[in-house]
Parts: sequence; structure tokens; C-alpha cells
Amino acid sequence: MTLVLIVEDNPINRDVLGRRLERRGFAIRFAEDGPEGIAAAKALKPDVILMDIGLGEMDGYEATRTIKADHDTAGIPVIALTASAFESDRAKALAAGCDDFDTKPVDLPRLLGKIEAALGQTLS
Repeated sequence: MTLVLIVEDNPINRDVLGRRLERRGFAIRFAEDGPEGIAAAKALKPDVILMDIGLGEMDGYEATRTIKADHDTAGIPVIALTASAFESDRAKALAAGCDDFDTKPVDLPRLLGKIEAALGQTLS
């Protein structure tokens, strides 16, 4: 089963996205902020991380840079999630080490396609 780590500070967003992905057969774990997301990435070694960008003290960019700088977690695909849809935000996310970028509210079929691409496999 594919393990997805959702790093999201908004409890409603965590709950809604987590439930939608669980119904699609994913195992879900959550982290509420950047430092917790970094620790969870190291401990859980998820198959993919969905990283909110607006996380507070340590934003998703910094958390992603830290995850990608660690030899143990560098290979985990990270997909940035943000309500800001500007091309500059996408470029900043990719520069921070994110493998892909998507906007909120989440379009589930589009996000599933990005997860599939990040994993390099077809999801059933």
C-alpha cells in the first residue's frame, strides 16, 4: 500500500484530503508543521509527501529543502500544495526541491495523476 505523508497545518484540509486519499486505497499519515513533517519523513519513509507551503514558522519550502538535503529522505517525492497558483510560486517550489506542484482546493483526479507520475507507476 502506498504511504502518503500529508504535511498540512489546517485540520479541515488534513481531514478532507486524507479521507479522499484513503478511499482511493492510500495509507495516510499526517504532520502539522514543517519540523514535524521533516521528522515524519525520516521516521516513516513515505512513498510521497504532499507538502503545504504556508505552514507558519517553517514554511513548506524550507521543510522540503531540509528533506531533500538529508540522504535518508532525499529520494522521497514531494508535491507542493498551495492556494497560490502563480507561476512564480511553482518555480519557487521546484527550486526548493519539490518534484511537482498543485493548487488548492485540490482537484483529486489531477492530484492523483501527479502522485502517479511522482511514483513512476500507474495507480489502480
